[in-house]
Amino acid sequence: MSTYTVISAASTTAATDHKDWGSLSWFASRALSGTAGLTVGRVRIKAGANNPRHAHPNCEEVLYLLDGELEHTVGNEMVRLRPGDALVVKPNVFHNARSIGARDADMLVIFSSGDRAFVAEPI
Repeated sequence: MSTYTVISAASTTAATDHKDWGSLSWFASRALSGTAGLTVGRVRIKAGANNPRHAHPNCEEVLYLLDGELEHTVGNEMVRLRPGDALVVKPNVFHNARSIGARDADMLVIFSSGDRAFVAEPI
């Protein structure tokens, strides 16, 4: 059994989920790489767009903003993120982000489970 897994750029492109607001590209998870304890990806939110409010009932989420600017709602609070800022969201907390800069927001996302669960906020 190998002690490492390489995720090729082609695999990451194949694992990209395109949305009307942006995209999610996955690098590591239980399904992609056999990673039991974390999921790692990259999220891009188009300038002026936002992703839907959601929560992750089975894991914490760390967001690290690489480029752009975000207004991120976490529960009932608003947090502004600039490049180099990180945000930690606890399990079961509804949150979402709006790209408020002139450029698309680009961030790394890390979850504390290899099987990240996603729940949309009830309307």
